[in-house]
Parts: sequence; structure tokens; C-alpha cells
Amino acid sequence: MSKILIIDDEKVIRATLREILEYEKFIISEAKDGEEGLAKIKEEDFDLVLCDVKMPKMDGIEVLEQAKALDKSPQFIMISAHGSIETAVEATKKGAFDFIPKPPDLNRLLLTVRNALDKKELVQETKVLKKKLSKKFDMVGESKPIQLVKETIEKVAPTDARVLITGPNGTGKELVAHWIHQKSNRVSEPFVAVNCAAIPSELIESELFGHEKGAFTSAHKLRQGKFEQAQGGTLFLDEIGDMSLSAQSKVLRALQENLINRVGSDKDIKVDVRVLAATNKDLKKEIEENRFREDLYHRLSVILIQVPALKDREDDIPLLVEKFLKDIAQENGDAKKEISKAAMSKLQEFPWTGNIRELRNVVERLVILGEQEISLEDIKKYADY
Repeated sequence: MSKILIIDDEKVIRATLREILEYEKFIISEAKDGEEGLAKIKEEDFDLVLCDVKMPKMDGIEVLEQAKALDKSPQFIMISAHGSIETAVEATKKGAFDFIPKPPDLNRLLLTVRNALDKKELVQETKVLKKKLSKKFDMVGESKPIQLVKETIEKVAPTDARVLITGPNGTGKELVAHWIHQKSNRVSEPFVAVNCAAIPSELIESELFGHEKGAFTSAHKLRQGKFEQAQGGTLFLDEIGDMSLSAQSKVLRALQENLINRVGSDKDIKVDVRVLAATNKDLKKEIEENRFREDLYHRLSVILIQVPALKDREDDIPLLVEKFLKDIAQENGDAKKEISKAAMSKLQEFPWTGNIRELRNVVERLVILGEQEISLEDIKKYADY
């Protein structure tokens, strides 16, 4: 049941609003001025505040400003007998959901209250989803190599610099790209990932830049490419070393001029996209063998991030194993399994040629086949090494 705080220096107004809202089954609290109201907001969790603008000690706009600075800020509806367009605009700019003149129209009041509470619920759901997403792409590790990666991300994420992420398969290059996006100014815009190695060379240009209807036999309708889909956000080109030379030239133009053409069209389309790229190949060697454009390499590699192999950060293995044990238990709705010290030490001895991806698979196998406490015997039975 939603909790609503009424802040107004007129007792009659507080009583009227309480009667209306309690009839609608809301839990109501009152405050006779701005100072008392702000104190209650700090002490209790409210879903909504109905706040007068003109009050002694502290006016409603000041209450709104200070409340919005708190972590648990509720939705605000401002009410006033001295309302003006300027006051309403100011209140909205400072974070109020709406502004209602006194005496309030009953139907409008209840509709606005319900809409404000719906928004509060949506905001909470968004926070939960963002927290889950952030947790999904959490970068686990305290070793020096991974700390260096984290420090680089912190510095480069707020900029629009292009980043080339390198490292062996399974090390978490896409995870690094997600982290950069999550910490960037583009976080509210799309993150679009393209695996260049998984798309046939004859289709990669259509995938990236889109195509017009009738551009080729199976082009039955106009299709936006990944550059357009990522407008305002981040485009992650995974396995960029596997991209065809013809597609590379078009990507180069997009990076140089922020313009693309759909397949089958000469019309320029303006794009605003931050490009992150990743590869497990040695692109300098690819350049020497004429399989990768040198000018594109220099465009992509403004910042280089080398993601370490798991064998180079063995101190992080216990932290990763604990995370995987917890994640797998949550996914399956089971109790988290433990692992013995001897079993953990054995896992740290393996070379992990498949890196973090391989470690995750082995831990899942041990959870399914091993005992409640995963033992050294379980490692010997079920690990590949």
C-alpha cells in the first residue's frame, strides 16, 4: 500500500486531502511546514509527497530540491493557491511530477496521484533491472592485470574515444565493452553488439549498414543496420579482425565522416555512435599480410585495452569460482554449493586455455555432478585436466 506525505501549513487543506486519499486506501502522514516535512522524508520511506509551495520556515520548492538530493527521493506533486506558469515550470525542472492549483479538482488530483505512483514504480523497476544488468556484467578480480583494465575503463569510459579490446578467446572482451558503455555518458542509449566472425562476408555490410527494399533478391523490405540501431549509443564490433576488406572500408568512412549508406542506396545517413572493437588476432600481423586496413586500425585503436588470460591472473580464480557458484545456484533456485580448499588450489593449477569461459563451464559441471561440498576427488573426476 502506497505511503503519501501531505506537507501544507493549512490544517483544513491537510484534513481534506487526508480524507480523500484515505478513502482510496492510501497510508497518509502529515507535516505542518517544510522543515517538518523534510525531516519526515529523511526518517521514513514515502512513495509520494503532496507539497504546498508557499509555507513559512521553508517553502515547497526548497523542500523539493533537498528531497531530490536524497537517495530515497519520493515523487512530488506541488500544490498552491498562488500558482503561476513560472512556478509550475520551475517545480517541474527541479523534479516535481506535476503542479496542481488550489483548491484541487478531485478527479485531476486522484489521476495525478495514480500516475505519479505508477512512475515511482517504474523508476524502482528500472533501478532493479539496471542493478541486475550491472551484476551480470560485473568484472570480478583484484589481481594487478585486471586492476589495470579497470583503471583504464574508469578513465576512458566518460569520453567518446574509440577503444580496441584485445585478448584471447574467453577472457571477457565483451564484458569490458559493456563496462565502458555502462560507465559512459551514453548509458541510457542502446548498446548493440555485432559478432563479425559469425556473419557471412556477403551479409556483413547489410548487417552493419542496413539495406533498401529490393537491394538484393531477399531484401523484401527496408532494414536498418546496426549503426542506425545504435544511434546515440555504443556499437561493439566483436572479432573485428574477421571483417571483409570491403566492409572495413565502409566502417572507416563511417568513423571518419559519421555517415553511412544502406546497401542499395547512395543517400547519406548521419550517425552518432561510439564504436568499440575487439579481436583475438594480432592486427598488426593482419595488416602486414594485407588482411586488415592499417588506416582502420589506427581509427579504432585510440585506446588499447589488453584483457589478460586467466593463467596470468590465477589469484582471481577463487573469486571467480565463488561468483559462478553463487550465480549457478540462483539460476537453478538451489542452495549454493561450497568448494574445499584442496579443490580450489587444484583449479588454480590448471592452464585454462579456454580462459574464464572454460572455468565457468567446469564450475557448472562440478555443481551438477559433484557433492554438496565440491572436493578434490570431484575435480579429478569431472575436470578435463
